[in-house]
Amino acid sequence: MGIEIGPALSRIREAVAGQAVPVVDLIAVQTKDPFKILVATILSARTRDEVTARAAESLFTRANNVGDLARLDQENLEKLIRPVGFFRNKARYLSQLPAILFERFDGKIPRTMDELLSLPGVGRKTANLVLAQAFQIPAICVDTHVHRIMNIWGYVETTSPEATEQALRKKLPHEHWIEINSLLVAFGQSICRPVGPHCDACVLAPDCPRIGVVPRKGRPTAVEARGRQKGLRLVSWNVNGLRAVTKKGFVDWARELAPDVLALQEIKALPEQLPVEVLELQGYHAYFHSAERKGYSGVAIYSRQEPRRVITGLADDRFDSEGRVLTLEFADFFLVNAYFPNARHDLTRLDLKGDFNRCFHDFVDRLAREKTVVTCGDFNVAHQPIDLANPESNTGNPGFTPAERAWMDDYVAGGWIDTFRSRNPGPDFYTWWSYRSRARERNIGWRIDYFFIDPASVDRIVDAAILNDVMGSDHCPVMLELKVS
Repeated sequence: MGIEIGPALSRIREAVAGQAVPVVDLIAVQTKDPFKILVATILSARTRDEVTARAAESLFTRANNVGDLARLDQENLEKLIRPVGFFRNKARYLSQLPAILFERFDGKIPRTMDELLSLPGVGRKTANLVLAQAFQIPAICVDTHVHRIMNIWGYVETTSPEATEQALRKKLPHEHWIEINSLLVAFGQSICRPVGPHCDACVLAPDCPRIGVVPRKGRPTAVEARGRQKGLRLVSWNVNGLRAVTKKGFVDWARELAPDVLALQEIKALPEQLPVEVLELQGYHAYFHSAERKGYSGVAIYSRQEPRRVITGLADDRFDSEGRVLTLEFADFFLVNAYFPNARHDLTRLDLKGDFNRCFHDFVDRLAREKTVVTCGDFNVAHQPIDLANPESNTGNPGFTPAERAWMDDYVAGGWIDTFRSRNPGPDFYTWWSYRSRARERNIGWRIDYFFIDPASVDRIVDAAILNDVMGSDHCPVMLELKVS
């Protein structure tokens, strides 16, 4: 049985009645001020609600209206909103905003989509939220929660928030347009979470098709318990700075997802630089291979089970000094976690990367003679044109050069299985997005993070997924469910 949207939203409305209201909705209810709603929405992009609330409160003590905002320069704005993500960009947008509002709109917040989109820092999500919350104009605000949940339900089949908005405009009854964002944000933050959703506690569990969902561990239904294959949940993530991602909820995320093994790349830290809750993540054995150069490269693995053996590096100081590879041996498989070198924009490290590729390939082939080998990490290459949004314009660029792709061809030709592609042959699946030009919001990305498995162990693949709703880095995690042999 599929989801009937009206009854489903009614049940969700009751289920989230006691949940915290999204911060922009709260400001709308409290003030009904279009200026504050617009500013709070700009601040909220890629930022947790509690952080947005603090920054908005700090800013509104100094800038209660457009005229007040005009008297603050960018430096002061940066100080006032510093906790939010991308605060420098947002401070620049806010510093430009008053002049445009006074020049074009008589100092008022405009009431049309096109006019709102002409303002600095305003995209479709922001514009729709302002229209709905500030002016009660029917508009569908689609953030990652709305996009994700509507696809989980099978109500739409889309690959980006923009596509979801257009699909919902054609299908969703008008009476649900304004409330859909606040309902599904609250639902997505509490029950239908991006990682480890609480399907066991969901009011829609009997009807939800759960498309692409990996529920949290524990309390499965009887049907799930009978049908579940015993397996290990392996997760790999380039965190682009373990200390940075810790400030964005890494520990809570890891506890919620509860993988059996968590492999991290680009940790950019020595163990002694990490807070104790990360160094000694509860319930895990932790292993680190950091670069000699501070704030650079480095890999780590957290494992619930203590491994039989830990192998650090590839026995080549060119790579081992940069903390590129860490391997754990378990009873029935090896896990090899790797952070491949970047060829650099001028391709000055392309030859070095070629040497690393060959050294890595020889190493994992040797391991595969003993038992199952799973390799994972940031390979820093998109293999085929399907693995990046703009292959034509990126041909020859680092990560999509003929030499890098030829090595990946050889790796796959040698039998190594791209586990995600073995389950998901379609386009528009990416794991890395530039921080520029709203690339992640527009899903203009690259798939450069992988799980591979040796050819003799292909039957051990239970499932493979990209956890593209997990924020905190320019990469998202990838996951492999591995059957226990």
